[in-house]
Amino acid sequence: MDTTATEEVPGLGARLRERRLSSRLTLEAAAARVGLSPAHLSRLETAKRQPSLPVLLGLSRAYGVPVEVLLGEDASGPSPVIRGRDADRETSRAGGWLYRPAGAPGRAMQALRVHIPPRVQDAVVRVHPGEEWLYVLQGRLLLTLDEQEHRLDPGDAAHFDSMRPHRLVAAEAPGVEVLFLHTLLQSPTADLCLP
Repeated sequence: MDTTATEEVPGLGARLRERRLSSRLTLEAAAARVGLSPAHLSRLETAKRQPSLPVLLGLSRAYGVPVEVLLGEDASGPSPVIRGRDADRETSRAGGWLYRPAGAPGRAMQALRVHIPPRVQDAVVRVHPGEEWLYVLQGRLLLTLDEQEHRLDPGDAAHFDSMRPHRLVAAEAPGVEVLFLHTLLQSPTADLCLP
């Protein structure tokens, strides 16, 4: 429920209007996206009312910004830049594979640099929700999707629904280095391996 009274969050109304305008939405279009009347959204933007949490979340999605931005809080979070020297310190191993972060943690998409040694987990078929994109940096990768095998050389990439049974194998020594993106946010790296 929205409150009447004075503005409890200083500058909220102005930020709501600013974000709507920077999203190039009319009052009517923005209100429709969130399920409000244009008059109600106007009252929020002029600080005559305070939005409820569901309305604030809806506006956040409609404008493509975190709620913290609408509230005027610092939403900078972790740096979007991942330095190679830092990623090397955060290296982890799972099932004989070497994983280095190549993206920021806690995002909807995870980015990893993965070293797959030869003859390690060659028989493991993976199936899990999400999407995967991989790019071969060094070495040669044998990618089996369903029953079809593909040989990927440096510079080759693959993008697929990870509910398709897939297997990743280094074609030769010393292994293959792959840049790997996936949308399986909640799973630690070890859970990507299903026998």
